[in-house]
Amino acid sequence: MNFDIILQNITSPPVMFFVLGIISVSLKSDLDVPPAIAKFFSLYLLFDIGIKGGEELYHSGFTIEIALVMTACIAMSVTVPLITYRILRAKLDPYNAGAIAAAYGSVSAVTFATAQTFLSNIHVSSHGYMVAGMAIMESPAIVMGLFLIRKNTFHVSDTESSEKASFKAILREAFFNGSIILLVGSLIIGYIGGDKGEAELHTFVKDIFKGMLCLYLLEMGIVAGGKLSALKKSGLFLVLFAIITPLINATIAISLAYLMRLSVGDALLFTILCASASYIAVPAAMRMAVPQANMSILLPMTLGITFPFNIAVGIPIYYGIIHLFWK
Repeated sequence: MNFDIILQNITSPPVMFFVLGIISVSLKSDLDVPPAIAKFFSLYLLFDIGIKGGEELYHSGFTIEIALVMTACIAMSVTVPLITYRILRAKLDPYNAGAIAAAYGSVSAVTFATAQTFLSNIHVSSHGYMVAGMAIMESPAIVMGLFLIRKNTFHVSDTESSEKASFKAILREAFFNGSIILLVGSLIIGYIGGDKGEAELHTFVKDIFKGMLCLYLLEMGIVAGGKLSALKKSGLFLVLFAIITPLINATIAISLAYLMRLSVGDALLFTILCASASYIAVPAAMRMAVPQANMSILLPMTLGITFPFNIAVGIPIYYGIIHLFWK
């Protein structure tokens, strides 16, 4: 393991801005990012990732390798909630277990973007079709988490019409929420735009991306810093779960990437997709569909532990293992 890579990642501007956000909270500073600006950062990030993915997909085209990776992404987004739900049920009720399981079966766009920046900094290439994998992993995880909750909490007294109406709303939220629409839409637009669109959007998509990522991670650091105090209530079991689960998922993902013979860059991005956890799309869906789920448990785990662990040390560790085996 090359610890210089870990140090290089920790001292990169995006990660340091994330740490700055946490420090500002601990110092009780009035540093803040207005909600409207924070939302703009989220929109920009999804737009940027989608456009880049579409442009890369335009250049590479559709292949059997892409279809294989997409199948593996869907399989992981379904399998992870199934396994983690059983583990979480040892300590949690079905509602919280299902919500957290869905989050860990889903993905984090910011972690993905940070991994892309990491690869760019060390001059390792990757293919844009991995963005398509990210786009299709959120919905199956949400549906699976909700299925597990309903399977274990269904009551005969519930009316069939209300169940159907509720499930229809769940499916709509899972497949047509704003982040999915923007990401997939940007991917398609980037693909259709081709070389002309790439030239027109170059400055907005590529030149200012790292600066925007730094500001977004600053805001994420402030949010995460505010959630850390809630970790004391979560207990040691959930804290360990939030660290060990990404490592296990990453190990499985690296094995699959090796079997699929992905490049080093693509293997890392696939690993990040499987090892990250959602703290935006899944909580939003669960808050609407499962009001019994406690977001004060889910968010500190995904945003307070798993997210900083992945962007600070997880990414270089996964890369080091991949580089070792691929070498």
